[in-house]
Amino acid sequence: MSTAKIIQGGEVAGALEQALEANGGLLRLTPTWVPRSFLHPGRRLKLHPDDLYAYGAERGGIDERWFASTTEAANEGRVWHEGLSFVSFDGNHFTLKDAVAAAGPKMVGQTMWDAHQRWPVYSKFFDNMGPIPHHMHQKQKDAQVTGQEGKPEGYYFPAQYNNVDNNFCYTFMGLEPGTTKQQLRKCLEDWRKGDNGILDLSRAYRLKRGSGWLIPPGVLHAPGSLCTYEPQWGSDVFGMYQSLVEGREVPWSLCVKDVPQDKHQDLDYIIEQLDWEKNVDTHFKANNYLEPVAHASGEGWVDKWIVYGLIDGQQLFSARELTVEPGATCRLQDPGASGWITVQGKGRIGSLNLQTPAMIRFGDETEDEVFISHEAARAGVDVENTGSEPLVSLRYFGPGVHDSVPTPGGA
Repeated sequence: MSTAKIIQGGEVAGALEQALEANGGLLRLTPTWVPRSFLHPGRRLKLHPDDLYAYGAERGGIDERWFASTTEAANEGRVWHEGLSFVSFDGNHFTLKDAVAAAGPKMVGQTMWDAHQRWPVYSKFFDNMGPIPHHMHQKQKDAQVTGQEGKPEGYYFPAQYNNVDNNFCYTFMGLEPGTTKQQLRKCLEDWRKGDNGILDLSRAYRLKRGSGWLIPPGVLHAPGSLCTYEPQWGSDVFGMYQSLVEGREVPWSLCVKDVPQDKHQDLDYIIEQLDWEKNVDTHFKANNYLEPVAHASGEGWVDKWIVYGLIDGQQLFSARELTVEPGATCRLQDPGASGWITVQGKGRIGSLNLQTPAMIRFGDETEDEVFISHEAARAGVDVENTGSEPLVSLRYFGPGVHDSVPTPGGA
């Protein structure tokens, strides 16, 4: 277990400067584990089986690992740093949130810092044995009512973390075209009768390894049981619209978690949070399904888009998958900062070692996660495969970083 000292406040700026200088603008991050009380862990995050309930059984099992996160997890009974990534350097730990606050333009770029005063995105693996309840994340205007931000998100299903399907390898998304608000209202009215039947109004899509989806805010979705890489906006707002999942009750409090107190029984208000046109889109798959798109390649390496597209005309986040073959080196040069997770093989990025762990104890440090600062990304870093199998990594970017991104469906 790590014995590093946690530093905060005025100590962070100096430690951050030393870390950036020593590592060429790169930061080593430690694993960030998040439990969910209403879900069953899928056991593919490489966390030791004895540590799945490290926060206590009452908190639920750990089914998520968050990457390069400055966003706090909105869990009841949370520890103070739940959801926040820590930088590890020279025996000290400090949060990435504090690091960005201490050197925003250097870390995330002047434009992003001026617009958001933070790293406004994060990514995670979520890994469950079965499906998540049919839910949505509020649009910006609805999230602002409770002092929060809306949350669009994207999915990618990496083969390296999906050796098994688990119990339900399908995701319900949106609502069947032609569904009426009155039909959905009836589901909410039937909440306490058991299964409220909302999945009868939706359609399921089989999940495919090596592909993904774009999920705009206000769109219902019930993610299936593939382990999912999920770049998203830096918010943890949601509302559950399904009352029973695999025989487990979903409390009404999770439907109205991010709804004003005086609207907790206002079914029309709850329904109006949805983006109705996107939910009943007759071309939902064509507009939201993602296949990898080649971005760049060289001798022994290839870089592909895996999460891309615009949300209501805005480039809010994106992600790429880099594969470097044994013995090869890639000069990686991006227009902005990114959060990096290694999913296969070993090697190095800059001066930092990369090693994909086989098993992780809760609290231990690893060599698979890195934050690439804005300055380092633009200057360029070398990635080398020193192992005998492909070195594969996923990295995600913040808003407006790229001049352009592909469009879902190739349109």
